[in-house]
Amino acid sequence: MLLLIGKRLLSAIPSVIGVLVVTFLLTRALPGDPAAYFAGPAATPQAIAEIRKSLGLDKSLPEQFVVYVKDLARGDLGNSIATGRPVLEEVRSRLPASLELTLLGLVVSVGIAVPLGVLAATRPGSWIDHSCRVITTAGVSLPAFFTGLLLIYVLYYLLGWAPAPLGRLDIFNSAPRDITGLYLVDSLLVGDLETFWAALKQLLLPAFTLAVFTLAPIARMTRASMLEVLSSDFIRTARASGLSPGKVVYAYAFRNAMLPVVTTLGMVFSFLLGANVLVEKVFSWPGIGTFAIEALIASDYAPIQGFVLTMALMYVLLNLAIDVLYIVIDPRVGFEA
Repeated sequence: MLLLIGKRLLSAIPSVIGVLVVTFLLTRALPGDPAAYFAGPAATPQAIAEIRKSLGLDKSLPEQFVVYVKDLARGDLGNSIATGRPVLEEVRSRLPASLELTLLGLVVSVGIAVPLGVLAATRPGSWIDHSCRVITTAGVSLPAFFTGLLLIYVLYYLLGWAPAPLGRLDIFNSAPRDITGLYLVDSLLVGDLETFWAALKQLLLPAFTLAVFTLAPIARMTRASMLEVLSSDFIRTARASGLSPGKVVYAYAFRNAMLPVVTTLGMVFSFLLGANVLVEKVFSWPGIGTFAIEALIASDYAPIQGFVLTMALMYVLLNLAIDVLYIVIDPRVGFEA
């Protein structure tokens, strides 16, 4: 197990280095001048030149990259021009909000898609199977930001069932004591149930928006994998041995069908990390995606590079977790690796 983890981490190093180089070059290719944005519309060319020099933008690209790598080796991701704060502090304060939204969206999606896929596979051609196809088609067809706006219009504006989409908490509640940065977890750790329910209410609508976006691939893969396993020889043998249908489906078929589903979950989680950028903007969610969009508009290099580097490291850790989960589900994978 440790040897496998070490190999995966070593193999991810070239990918992370490639992400650093490409991100650095692409940010410099963005239209706009960060020095001019920071100086303001009334600034003189001399003032803009001085700001550009203070930001290190007057140096050549190779020199700028060497400085960036040296700062990165010290754990310094630079400072944001827009906020004036270190990028590392911004990422630490905003990343928990994005993770909480993404994880809850994934939980809701799995809680709906996996049972739906299993039921569709065990009852092919039934109304459940047809409903599964309709739901997955709708989930693929609707962009995440459109689904969010539609849910806000119906559930908040028309029906008044959902709270106002104004961030992680409404104006009547204060944030719990910062322990993990996840409001649901922190409020439970300190025993503040009122804040927990308030945070959960604010989370449900954006989380369901992300869940709708990812329902289709999970449900389809679950259905296809279950159909393949249910038609295999060992399942026919289990049924011929007199085992109950529930034990055959859930104890034998479902476990053997999990590997493709876990692979799909990894891809879906990466999709969610990209989709929550727009969802955060729609719901005024103070996450790292909103921070990245604001930095992109302002041509603020350091936050964009910090955002992409954070996403790359999260993808590495996600792939590592999937590899470990493969071994937990089927120990034979570890021997093959």
